[in-house]
Amino acid sequence: MSTPRGSQVSSFMRKGVLEVPSPTEKDWPKDDEDDYVFIDLGEEVDPLPQPYRMINKMVNLLFDKCWDVIQEREARRKVEFSQTQPTIYAPLIESKLNKMPNCMAISQDYVFIGGAKGFSIYNLYSAKRVYGWEKLKVDVTSIWATDLGSEILIVPVDEMGIARLFYFYKDGLFLIKAINEVDDASKQTTCVKVEISQGGGFVAFLLQGAGDTWLDVYKLPKESWLKEVEHPQPALNPKKKVRQPQPNALEPVTSEDLETDMMVCFRGDIKLSLPVHIMKIKPPKPVTGTTFKSPLEIFAKVEDYYGLGSGQNHFIKDSQWEQQAAIFHASYRKDPDTEWEEEPLSMATFHFLLPSSMIAMPAEVKSPSGVACVLGIHWPGNHNFFLYSLHRTLKDKVDPESVWPCAAPITVSQLSCTCTYLALACEDGVLTLLDLAEGFPLGVIALPKGCSCQSIHFLKYFLVHKGKNMYPENPLKSQMKCVVLCTDSSLYLLTARGTQGPSISVLAERPIKHLDEAICAVAPVQALPGMGGRSPGKREFWLRSQARRSHWSEWGPRGRKERVCTQRQH
Repeated sequence: MSTPRGSQVSSFMRKGVLEVPSPTEKDWPKDDEDDYVFIDLGEEVDPLPQPYRMINKMVNLLFDKCWDVIQEREARRKVEFSQTQPTIYAPLIESKLNKMPNCMAISQDYVFIGGAKGFSIYNLYSAKRVYGWEKLKVDVTSIWATDLGSEILIVPVDEMGIARLFYFYKDGLFLIKAINEVDDASKQTTCVKVEISQGGGFVAFLLQGAGDTWLDVYKLPKESWLKEVEHPQPALNPKKKVRQPQPNALEPVTSEDLETDMMVCFRGDIKLSLPVHIMKIKPPKPVTGTTFKSPLEIFAKVEDYYGLGSGQNHFIKDSQWEQQAAIFHASYRKDPDTEWEEEPLSMATFHFLLPSSMIAMPAEVKSPSGVACVLGIHWPGNHNFFLYSLHRTLKDKVDPESVWPCAAPITVSQLSCTCTYLALACEDGVLTLLDLAEGFPLGVIALPKGCSCQSIHFLKYFLVHKGKNMYPENPLKSQMKCVVLCTDSSLYLLTARGTQGPSISVLAERPIKHLDEAICAVAPVQALPGMGGRSPGKREFWLRSQARRSHWSEWGPRGRKERVCTQRQH
């Protein structure tokens, strides 16, 4: 007969594991009261019925996961406290914008912010709006600004891809030209990128249209602009009577403009000299089979040996290319039924270079110091860095004066702010550091295996003394430092000095567990030493989006401090 649950039934049970006794009675252990324990069968827990057993398991699982998260956060907090705490810089001035900005550029004492139907000009120190040029039907998506000394050159690009050239002098804003605006919308080209030379002597526009990509280079008559602005001569159309505007006529301003310290007027009545189109550069043609019959014809095709090394003049037949392609496809192609499509040409990278001994120029060409003389460019998927002379006209044949071939396709290139150093990063993770001023390479260094360069940023050279960064007052030669951000969010510091060869050190490793700490962008800050600055004391403006947060860090290898501003993705 079974005893119902809840009845008071007790029993004595032996402690420990029950064993089968031996057949001999003399070997049996002697009973002791301490070997037994009193058990109340009425206090046993009844098994839970469904679905309460499942709920109980889910609650226990939830508590276990919460405890794991607590332990992980505690371990992370201990690691953060053991490391050097980053220095946090509070903003000096907050400027509230009435519209969402799309882009921003800084030059001299002004901030140029592109937005809806135009762009606005803000004072850098008071954070007040001094003028708003809003005459477009679409928004401005990107903007560039360059300091010309007492003037500023502004290039905004709207959603239609139209680039416009503005000249800002004292309290006047002048529209020089819409670079790629056409009457026929079907023939409209898109401006992808703009680069202005140091000092504003030249400007280059990367344009795309009708499935083609090319680079238009202009020479800027900045000396003529200064004379035309100081001694204005309004150009009137004799066939049409136009009301003579007042010299200091202002356009209608909003209530926001009335709070500014100074006023800026748009001088549409003054026409400035147009930039001179000197060169149109197209991407290099794909390497195909040769039609030459002898090596002598190849060298005869190369005039003055300019452009030697571009791969265009060779002695390889079409059948040899086909054999190499067949071998490659058979070795590395996983799906033989899938056709491979070549990637279309995308954004090229180009820089204006100053005269140096590394750049071969014709003897008759003499360029003053401090003025760009060569345009360096590399195209996506190409191994070569092409150099084009800027001392030419549109009628001259566009051939590169020099070609710097690399072992792998160039992915990233960066020129220092002083135009002294050039860094070339290839697809295989190898970086070449060049000293253009002295005319020799500083060295070649490879990133760790599996790392690919995403961006390069030059820093002001410093030395570490007693755990602090020391910045030499006198300018140094053949000594540079740069920060390299890789595609896996790892950050490295490269140092090159003379003929000693470059060295590499880790600033931030690739995040494995905490992906929210991945670095997505790095920007040297001009206002603080060690962040690439040249003019201490200037203030910085920051635009913060909801999806990202700015973070100041002082990182360095083995305790060295290196200030870098990074953006981390949530």
